[in-house]
Amino acid sequence: MADINRVRLRGQLVENYDGLIRKLTRRLGSSDFAHDALHETFLRLDRVTDTVQVRSPIDYIFRTAINIAKDRQKAQNYRVSASEIDALLDICDDGPDPERTVEARSEIDAFKRALAELPPRSREVLRSISIDGQSAQEVAVRLKVSIRTVESDLRAALGHCADSLDYKLRRRLGGPRPRV
Repeated sequence: MADINRVRLRGQLVENYDGLIRKLTRRLGSSDFAHDALHETFLRLDRVTDTVQVRSPIDYIFRTAINIAKDRQKAQNYRVSASEIDALLDICDDGPDPERTVEARSEIDAFKRALAELPPRSREVLRSISIDGQSAQEVAVRLKVSIRTVESDLRAALGHCADSLDYKLRRRLGGPRPRV
């Protein structure tokens, strides 16, 4: 008689099935969940060995069913629901799509061509003020020209680039803002 525990436990489960279901339903709050847990318990009874005799088979079966139910509940808490998956798939990608990338590269190429068409001093003024962040006065001193010439070159360079890129250039009253 090598399977004494297994036979006793299965016999007790069959005899007390309705009572165990009622008890599990009260404890778990769901009849379906109680049935699933008890059916899983029946399958797990095959793993029971005879190394130690089970003293209270009903309590053993009940405790096993509760542990199975807790494990399933933990697993469900870790799973993502279908609505959560849909929400994750609907996340907007802020990165540019291929069309916008190609368009941006095309604009950069057009800007480079427009810069190449500028006279060297106008190109240097635009780069120094707009890219390097230098003031008109610093550029004027470095290029040995007047501030008015630097401002005129900047206006002309910006106008040419805007025309080449088909942009509308906004004119501000009072000329360029002084850099601090």
